[in-house]
Amino acid sequence: MTPRLASQLFKRSLLVSAVISALGTSVLNAQEIKLASQDDEKGIERIMVTASKRLTGLQETPIAITVVRGKDIEEAKVLDINDLQTLVPTLRVTPLQRSTNTNFSIRGFGNGTNNTGIEPSVGVFIDGVYRSRAAAQIGDLPRLQQIEVLSGPQSTLFGKNASAGVINVRTMAPSFDLEGNVEVGYGNYNQQLVKGYITNGVTDELAFSLSGGYNARDGYTDSVSGLNKLNDKDRWNMRAQALYQPNQDVTVRFIADYSEIDEACCTVSNAINGSTTGAVQFLGGMVNDSADPFSYTSALNMDPRNTVEDSGISIQVDVDYDGFAFTSITALRSNESTFIHDIDYTSLDIIRESGDTKIDTFTQELRLNSIGVNKLDWMLGAFFFQEDVDAQDALFYGDDMRNYFDVLLAAGGAAGLLSGVEGVYGLAPGSFISSDTVVDSQFMQNNNAYSIFANIDYRISAKFTTTFGVSYTHDEKDVIVAQQNNSTLSAIDLDNDLTLFGVPMPFIPTLAPAIPTLKGLQFMPPMLELPNSVEDDNTADSKTTWSLRLAYELNNNINLFTTAATGFKASSWNLSRDTRPFAADSDALITNGLVQKNQSYGGRYALPEESTVYELGMKARFEKVAFNITAFDQTIEGFQSAIFVGTGFVLANAGKQSTQGIEFDSAYNLTENWAFTLAGIFLDPTYDAFKGASGVDGPIDLSGKKPAGIHEQSITAGVTYHFELSAGINGYIRTDYLYESEVTLAENVPDSLTREVSTFNASAGLNFPNGVNLQVWARNLNNDEYFHSAFPVPIQAGSFNAYPSQPSTYGASISYNF
Repeated sequence: MTPRLASQLFKRSLLVSAVISALGTSVLNAQEIKLASQDDEKGIERIMVTASKRLTGLQETPIAITVVRGKDIEEAKVLDINDLQTLVPTLRVTPLQRSTNTNFSIRGFGNGTNNTGIEPSVGVFIDGVYRSRAAAQIGDLPRLQQIEVLSGPQSTLFGKNASAGVINVRTMAPSFDLEGNVEVGYGNYNQQLVKGYITNGVTDELAFSLSGGYNARDGYTDSVSGLNKLNDKDRWNMRAQALYQPNQDVTVRFIADYSEIDEACCTVSNAINGSTTGAVQFLGGMVNDSADPFSYTSALNMDPRNTVEDSGISIQVDVDYDGFAFTSITALRSNESTFIHDIDYTSLDIIRESGDTKIDTFTQELRLNSIGVNKLDWMLGAFFFQEDVDAQDALFYGDDMRNYFDVLLAAGGAAGLLSGVEGVYGLAPGSFISSDTVVDSQFMQNNNAYSIFANIDYRISAKFTTTFGVSYTHDEKDVIVAQQNNSTLSAIDLDNDLTLFGVPMPFIPTLAPAIPTLKGLQFMPPMLELPNSVEDDNTADSKTTWSLRLAYELNNNINLFTTAATGFKASSWNLSRDTRPFAADSDALITNGLVQKNQSYGGRYALPEESTVYELGMKARFEKVAFNITAFDQTIEGFQSAIFVGTGFVLANAGKQSTQGIEFDSAYNLTENWAFTLAGIFLDPTYDAFKGASGVDGPIDLSGKKPAGIHEQSITAGVTYHFELSAGINGYIRTDYLYESEVTLAENVPDSLTREVSTFNASAGLNFPNGVNLQVWARNLNNDEYFHSAFPVPIQAGSFNAYPSQPSTYGASISYNF
């Protein structure tokens, strides 16, 4: 740690202490504090977590964890996973082009975008089942028990792709007592919410639960071109569970779920309109005004649509033996999504995109662990993963594309260039950039992986415990890439293919100056397919990761811990139209006659990323106050950076990215009625080495610079007032606040496009003794306006679009518990 950073961390720790003193302290990594003295027979409620793959108390677990209870999610009316970051400052959730494309990052580390080949660095687990793509919605999980957000690499126990952290979602198991809930709600934009569950025992040994939900809403973005509204919601889900307990030593839990989404997503704002906007308007097209990017209007020439069908089954078996326990979690999941989008974002028919992706996943986890609290506690386990990805993506040139390019060429002094070249070489008029051009790409990936892990807790004394974990992971991927591309212009080598009376075009004085301009229109050259005789079409990665934790119980109220751990994420393939051979293979490709017309080079995949973290933390709980704080120094070698460049993704390894900082989380119960929460994270992120990154004007060197999109400060705060009225009626009033400091959105967009968040949410509820509950809520109460992310617009040089924040939403609901 550098002296400069040590000074910053010290100053920030003083700032945190001052803020907490001013507010009387607040919320800690998800701790729930009851107003009760240490001598109260009920005591202070303990939060139990499974971050160590066994049930332990939050305060005694030497891991930086933020826990959000199901009660908090319900009270705050967190409707989907995008809202979770309003309660967890270490977590950043970024929605992208489609309803299910969501990017998670923890402590600023994270990836996994619209590119199907890039798995997230933040592992998502729901009831112990790994989700390789972050498409799950919190609203799809009735009877949510709690969500644990684990900061830093967790590869030792969670295995595959947890190099930046883990989101561990736990739902309630079926109950042997009859319980149920039905809720209906209504909100602005005609939002309609319906959800419910019922659970009961069938016999003394078997219980079940059924749950489901429906969430629909009109879009909040108006079409200026006469189409339907954008950014609606239309999704439903069902979930069935069975719990079998033949005796006190055996538990079997079965879960089956199914959900569908059919929506028009997502709103895109014109953040910067470049010079090409004039060409669109000249042809009678409409473009959103970049002077008002939060007007929530759309100029698309077609209604976008994305659908998702997601389903799965899992079975967990827990058996207790004398001295040890056995756990098995088996799961099968299937996810199929389709989309169609107008990706020129104007009312002209220039270019559109469609796609279909199917992902089938099988996972199996086996664990053996000691039971009870012993001098030496141990755990042994293995995890198996098999997944097949079948993705198709197509670009369609529109009816206005040729006219659009003709206008651009005329504005640049090359009027009639395309027609002229077609005529000179005897090609049919309209051969170049015709409306029947389709670039259809297919990608298939087979992924097999396994990991073997062990974890040991050794109690050196009653107060001092050391934990050592080790894991070996092996990951193999096989890839097939194919494409049908009938673009006439993109398939021509302008330097050699076009000749006039045997003279190549570059040597004809009247035509040679046009070559650079024509090359600029060859943005979709033919793709070299995989497998071929030169390039690798598979990757095989192996890595041993480890963790070492020391925990010391200073007294009954304070626990100290320190951590050193490593993480691993396997190679990720670029399953997009921008997948290109490595430059190192160029000579062999030429020798074997495999080079395509206008062949360019880049990368097929990104090598594994390896993370290391050092932490020093404290967890404290007193009569009315709980407070957790962790200082950390975290580094990822070979971070897999994926940048959208308009027509595809550039996937590359950043040499080294590091982040040093402090995260804290606290809770303070001032009285029996008033509860305060405060949490935050302060970061100092840096690209220690990253040459060849994608910038606004091409490759750049980001070494020594701060990464875009990572906030240096993020704060969440909340105030809840609980009250009781006469006749057993009780209720609450709650407000939550999220602040994120200003940051540039991406490396390949102008620095003027930034994001800064300052959002208030509020909710209130009444609970009646007859089981009826009333609730009102508002999200983004102050109508905070900011961009989630930004990108260069396809084939519109100088223009940049962005995803705007959702406007204020509010509603009310009534529910009945029985």
